[in-house]
Amino acid sequence: MHLDRCSLQTQGDFRQSILIQAPVPVDQNWMEKAVELAKQSVVSNQGGPFGAIVVKNGLIVGKGSNQVTSTNDPTAHAEVVAIREACRTLGTFQLDGCEIYTSCEPCPMCLGAIYWARPSKVYFACTKEDAASSGFDDQFIYDEIQIPLPERRIPFVQVGRDSALEAFRLWDQKPDKIEY
Repeated sequence: MHLDRCSLQTQGDFRQSILIQAPVPVDQNWMEKAVELAKQSVVSNQGGPFGAIVVKNGLIVGKGSNQVTSTNDPTAHAEVVAIREACRTLGTFQLDGCEIYTSCEPCPMCLGAIYWARPSKVYFACTKEDAASSGFDDQFIYDEIQIPLPERRIPFVQVGRDSALEAFRLWDQKPDKIEY
């Protein structure tokens, strides 16, 4: 709780200044839940110190913590796990009207997942610099994006484009496709 100063009118038009307890803003309550998931992830050896929740209309519709090491899944970041659960809960692949609360600024992969999910807002607690100071440094990925494909740490080589374009042609011609 935080304290706000408030003036009250009392007898004789004497104003008295008192401190009252104001409720913690909803955003902070949700963030505390995401941070708790991050702490639990560390204590339970589930994964790294990251937690996230997805909120819609005042309800948690998805939650996740980092599960990379416990599931042997490099994509099991807190935000991705929370997005997957929220989409299952809501029965949709887009999170219109949802807000994501995450204990740390999203990495490039999670940032991409967030943009694909299209929530209305994202709140984060720690910065990517905070994460880097504990060994979770994603700067090399941001740097790699700018490097020509064959010169990256993991070289990218294009093969079979003509054949693969057929999938796009099929998509373009599909009358009952669900666009996203």
